[in-house]
Amino acid sequence: MLNKIWAGLIILSILFAVGQDISDEVNNTYNNGIPFQIPYTVSDKSLNSLLLLFENHRSLNASLKSDNRIQIQLDTQSPAFLLDIAIANGKKHTLNASIISKSATNITLLLPDVHWSKLRAITQAAFDMAEFAVKLAIGLIGIMALWLGLMQIAEKSGLILHMVKLVQPALHWLFPSIPKNHPAFGSISMNMAANILGLGNAATPLGIKAMQQLQQLNPDKNSASNDMCMFLALNTSSVQLLPPVTLIALMGTQISDLIVPIILATSCSTITAIIVAKIYARRRSNRCNN
Repeated sequence: MLNKIWAGLIILSILFAVGQDISDEVNNTYNNGIPFQIPYTVSDKSLNSLLLLFENHRSLNASLKSDNRIQIQLDTQSPAFLLDIAIANGKKHTLNASIISKSATNITLLLPDVHWSKLRAITQAAFDMAEFAVKLAIGLIGIMALWLGLMQIAEKSGLILHMVKLVQPALHWLFPSIPKNHPAFGSISMNMAANILGLGNAATPLGIKAMQQLQQLNPDKNSASNDMCMFLALNTSSVQLLPPVTLIALMGTQISDLIVPIILATSCSTITAIIVAKIYARRRSNRCNN
């Protein structure tokens, strides 16, 4: 279903881009083929460097070429229409134009044509995001391998079992319907540990396993039990002592500035989730008793 939604959004974006491009072609939004006149001054004695004067006292450096063309140097403060034309022609910092005529104070230019810019932008964005996805996935391999390896070592060394015993009183309060020493406690503990360490992907299979074990204890197979609701709330709002590996791959060492805010925000969300889940569990029990 999700694939169909994404496919629909992509098709709609392409149709929208084609519609906008057709409108630009009909209205000649980019003034294709229309000469553009602008004042200038000579910026050096060789007469090859010009200073193009735009509105709002904005000026751009330009250099004359031997083939009766001019190259305009662009920056982030350049006029928007010049930036749009440059980007549409695959440039970011320069724009080449043909010289139609030139007087002592004004120069008439023919700027490059722009056609189907919206469709090309969507296509380029698709390729850019595909490249970014591959780089992100490769960047995650090392981090995921490290933490998953540590989790395997902790499990086989018995550290997970000791951790379960340590936090069992808190888990028993959170999940009162689970029998003591039930395997669900181990799955829940490992899932919570993975979330706390920022291993969202590693926590998913552990969470599925824990939910299956909770379903076996559920007396009503057609609705979620209180323990299942509590586990889902904790899984969604989990405290994170370490940032998610995705953010680490994206931000690198800059992620250190977010560690304290992440801990505070996720702590608040977890406390809220526990309170709300307990309140609804108590209301549910009261309705069943009545």
